[in-house]
Amino acid sequence: MKDVFITKISKFLPNRPVSNEDMEAKLGFIDGKSSKARRIVLRNNQIKERYYALDANGEVTHNNAQLTKEAIELLCDDEFTTKDIQLLSCGTSSPDQILPSHTAMVHGFLENGNMEINSPSGACCAGMSALKYGYLSVMTAQVENAVCAGSERTSSWMKSDVFENEVAHLKDLEDNPILAFNKEFLRWMLSDGAGAVLLESEPKGKNPLRINWMEAYSYAFEMEACMYAGAEKKENGHLQPWSEFPASEWAKMSLFAMKQDTRLLGDNILVKGVDSLKQAYEKHGIGPDDVDYYLPHISSYYFKEGLYKELEKQGIPMPWNKWFLNLSHVGNVGAASIYVMLEELVSSGKLKKGDRILLHVPESARFSYMYAYLTVC
Repeated sequence: MKDVFITKISKFLPNRPVSNEDMEAKLGFIDGKSSKARRIVLRNNQIKERYYALDANGEVTHNNAQLTKEAIELLCDDEFTTKDIQLLSCGTSSPDQILPSHTAMVHGFLENGNMEINSPSGACCAGMSALKYGYLSVMTAQVENAVCAGSERTSSWMKSDVFENEVAHLKDLEDNPILAFNKEFLRWMLSDGAGAVLLESEPKGKNPLRINWMEAYSYAFEMEACMYAGAEKKENGHLQPWSEFPASEWAKMSLFAMKQDTRLLGDNILVKGVDSLKQAYEKHGIGPDDVDYYLPHISSYYFKEGLYKELEKQGIPMPWNKWFLNLSHVGNVGAASIYVMLEELVSSGKLKKGDRILLHVPESARFSYMYAYLTVC
């Protein structure tokens, strides 16, 4: 088995940052009215800026595959070009289409030659699953290098026209139609962008990071879906997929919009997350004292204090001075968030040889969690 190192890391955040005041102008007003939920959600998540693949008129500037391609090209130079990539592994929760796969589309934009590709599905953990596939492939010498990426392009899923047909339908049923909070909630939470890493078996580059281990846990065996798209949640907690609805109902029900069961989220996301972290600690014989930088992907600063307290409650407290977050000025970029966060830490100049970094990525879709433990070389 070979050692595996992150030898390069990059990010691509499209266009100019979008402030809270400009969000609705970009995404559009539903039924021509300003959202009442927007201020509540933004007050809780404390995100100040985010990025959208939309121009000043709200027109699309990049699709998801193009965002990913841009991040990957930023890894490359004269010594390592896109033609040198042996494995391409890209994760996202917002692919541009059902088929072909997301990574196949990224490969198409790269136009760089034959290679192995991998497209893990999922939500925020999809980016980490992409990383783990690359990590295992390099570790077992299946390939000499791998490029792994996480990306999202959710802005087009959140534009007002996605919901207009449902609102028009509701008007036929009642005088004061209100879009369900579980559908509008994510409009003010998610943003666009991509991050990528180059994995190699030698510690090359200025700030190589050795991947010591990666772990993944799923609680789907005991938890119902919390975040979903392309389906409707039934009273018994089961999801009825879009393919079982008449096509005439897809727009009326906003079936393809991303939805979040906020009650289920608040009650479980932190408890299960810390439980899985304890399992990872115990498996590898480490604890909080063995971490110098803690990078938790949190969707909202609403969960920051709660996560801190839950870590204390379950006996694995993490001091504030070890936390590294960038949510407020980057936004929640889903599967790309951990890549973008790690890139910012590496670029900060704070790291020194021997520092240990813990990546902690939760996924609320059906409560999955992934971890990576890195050492600065």
